[in-house]
Amino acid sequence: MAREQLNVGDLLPLLETSDLQQLDEVKGLINEHLSTERGSVLLNGLVDYFLETESTPVTHILCSVREPHDKHLFDKMNECMAKPACRLSTLTLLGHVVRKQPSWIHKIARYPLLLSLLRCLKMDTDAVVLITAVLVLVTLLPMIPQAGKQHLYEVFDIFGRLAAWTLRNPGHVSEVHVIHLHAGVYSLFHRLYGMYPCNFISYLRSHYSMKENVDTFEEVVKVGGRGASLYVHFSSRSIKNAKK
Repeated sequence: MAREQLNVGDLLPLLETSDLQQLDEVKGLINEHLSTERGSVLLNGLVDYFLETESTPVTHILCSVREPHDKHLFDKMNECMAKPACRLSTLTLLGHVVRKQPSWIHKIARYPLLLSLLRCLKMDTDAVVLITAVLVLVTLLPMIPQAGKQHLYEVFDIFGRLAAWTLRNPGHVSEVHVIHLHAGVYSLFHRLYGMYPCNFISYLRSHYSMKENVDTFEEVVKVGGRGASLYVHFSSRSIKNAKK
């Protein structure tokens, strides 16, 4: 397979071959292109192809790109996050990248993609999008602890929103999505309590002392709602007695 005989459009469909030798050859050609190309054309094409197919080989390639393509990847995913039609697939890709933990993942804090992730969690109304996004955030936070501090109260507000979301949208979310969203809230609770215990307890005490939030505390935060078993190991009394 001579390199000059194929363009990028020819290469991408060949990634779905069941011939492992051919697959390795195609991946090698794409990685060779990436190593010599400083622009974003090929990288953007790979992302677009993933959004259409959720191709596993493309996922592996994107999770292992090197500079300067990390910037191109962040920029392309941020562009796609602005489009509701491809937001879920973009979050799925971001989740793959974050779990792979490439050496450059901490740089996400410098790019608008992080803000787009937080904005999605603050504003989106699709349950599956929220479930996917909160799990990405839970996985990402330990990799960007300083950036997490900069956006700490935004993340706390996200916790409060997601904890209350199913109670304030009755009948609009399937039972299975409620369970998964509550599990995401549970994971976020433990992440925040583990990384920022004093700040988080202070937030919980303040937020759930307000009358309009008591139901959320009782139904979701304290004992879990709708069979989701989200009991957390502190009580309303401990919140009231927490030190500032």
